Amino acid sequence: MKVTYQELETAASSSFAIKWHDLPKFTAPFHFHHAYELLWIIKSSGKLYAGNRVMNFNEGDMYFFGPGLSHFFHNGPSNSDENAQAIVVQFAENFMGKDFFDRPEMRKIKKLMHDAHSGIKLTVPDEKLQDIFRQFVSGQETKNFITLMQLLERWSAQPKENLSPVLSSPQKNIFKENDPSKIELVFKYVLDNFKGDINSRDAASLACLNDAAFCRYFKRRTQKTFSQFVNEVRVAHATGLLLEDNFNINQICFESGYNNISYFNRQFKEIMKKTPLEYRKDFNS
Repeated sequence: MKVTYQELETAASSSFAIKWHDLPKFTAPFHFHHAYELLWIIKSSGKLYAGNRVMNFNEGDMYFFGPGLSHFFHNGPSNSDENAQAIVVQFAENFMGKDFFDRPEMRKIKKLMHDAHSGIKLTVPDEKLQDIFRQFVSGQETKNFITLMQLLERWSAQPKENLSPVLSSPQKNIFKENDPSKIELVFKYVLDNFKGDINSRDAASLACLNDAAFCRYFKRRTQKTFSQFVNEVRVAHATGLLLEDNFNINQICFESGYNNISYFNRQFKEIMKKTPLEYRKDFNS
C-alpha cells in the first residue's frame, strides 16, 4: 500500500468537492491532500489508518480530517452483499476567501478546523448531521454551499465530550499558498522513490535550494527533518503490508525501502510505539 498525494478535484461550478461512494469496498488508497475532509460512513466497517494510528471504524461513524493528515479506510470481511457507502465533502481552507474564517462569527468553526488537523471522530450519533449529509446527494450547487455551512456549524456546536481526536496532537498543514508546488514536488519525490535510495541533495535540487538551506526549509515547513519524513513514509508503507498479511517482517523491511532489519525495527517502534510484529497482532485481534 503506497502513500499518495491527491489533488482537490472540484466541478467547474463548485468551490468544493462532494463524493458519493457506493462500491463493494472503499477504493481510495492511503493518501493525504491539502483539503479539509468531512466524511460519513453510511455502510461498512473495518480499520481506519490515520497518521500513525490504527482504529476501528463502523457504520454511522463521522470524521473530520484536516489538511495533510494521511488516512485510509480498510474494509473488513462482510457477510452482507451490500456495498460500502460513504459521503465525502472536501474543501480548501480558503474556499470562502482568505479571511472568511477569521470573522468573529466563525470563531467556533475556526476552532473546529484547527482541531481537525489531528482528526476528529464524532463519538455520539447525530441524526441531524446525517440529514444534512444526505442533502448533498441531490442538492444543487447553491444549496450545497448552504448545506456545507450548516454541516460545519452543526459540527462546531457539538459538546466537547462528543468529539474525540484521532491523533494525540494536530498535524501541521505544510501547504502554503505562496509556494505549494515546491513542497509538493519534494513530497512526490519521496512518495515515488521511497523504496530506493533517497537523499536530501536530490530533494534539495527539486526545491532549487542547496542541501543546508533545503534542510532548514523542510524543518521549518513540516516541523520534522527530511529523514524523519522519509522514515514516516516508509513505515506507513510497512503498516499497509502488515495489514495485508502477505509478507513476513523481513520481506516488509526491504519492500519498504530499508536494507537493515534492525534499523527498520527501531524506526518502526519509534514511530508506531510498537514493533512490526506487535502491530500485526494488534490489527488482527
